[in-house]
Amino acid sequence: MTSSIGRRDLFRLGGQKVAEITSQFAAANEASRAEGWVRPPFALDELDFLLNCTRCDKCIEACPHDVLFTLPVSSGKHAAGTPAMDLLQHGCHMCADWPCVSACAPGALKHPEGDADQPIAAPKFSVARIDQTTCLPYSGPECGACAGSCPIPGALNWEDGVRPVIDQESCTGCALCREACILDPKAIRISALAPGEKAATAS
Repeated sequence: MTSSIGRRDLFRLGGQKVAEITSQFAAANEASRAEGWVRPPFALDELDFLLNCTRCDKCIEACPHDVLFTLPVSSGKHAAGTPAMDLLQHGCHMCADWPCVSACAPGALKHPEGDADQPIAAPKFSVARIDQTTCLPYSGPECGACAGSCPIPGALNWEDGVRPVIDQESCTGCALCREACILDPKAIRISALAPGEKAATAS
C-alpha cells in the first residue's frame, strides 16, 4: 500500500511540474509577443493580463488624454481587442488618480499595494531614447522644444545646457518629451520594455 501511495504521489508531483513548466512557457511566449506594444499603467504580467482583461474598453474610455487604444487583429488572437498605450502619438500624463487603472474592474490593471496616504509612484512604461542623428541640438541648431515637457525630476537633463539627455534610471518612458518634439520623424524613440523590466518602477 505504501509503495502504491508513493507512485500516486510521484505522478501527482509530475503532473504539477508539467503544469508549472507549461505555465512558464506560456508566460514567456506571451511576454515575447508583447514586446511589440506597451500595456497601460500597472498592467499585470502579460499572461495574467490576458487572462484577466475582459476587453471592456473601460480603461480606454477613462483616459482623459486618448493615450490608450485597442490592439488590432494583426496583434494576434490573444491580444486583439486588448488595450495598449499609443506612446508614438501621445504622452502619458501619469494622472494622479490613475483613472485607467481605477476603471479596470477585473483587475488586469492593478494599483500596487502601499501607503494609501502616499501618491502612487509612476511605473516604467517604456524606454525613451534620443536619436542624436536627428535631434537638432546634436547637429548645431538650438531647439529646446522638449524643455519643460518632462514631469519627472532628473529624467530629462541638458548636457552643457544645450543637448537633451535622458536618465534611464529616472525616466518612466511616458513619451511626453516625444510628444513635444517638433521634428518629423520625432527625434525621441520609444520602445517596449523587455519582459524582465515589466515590473520595474522608475526611481
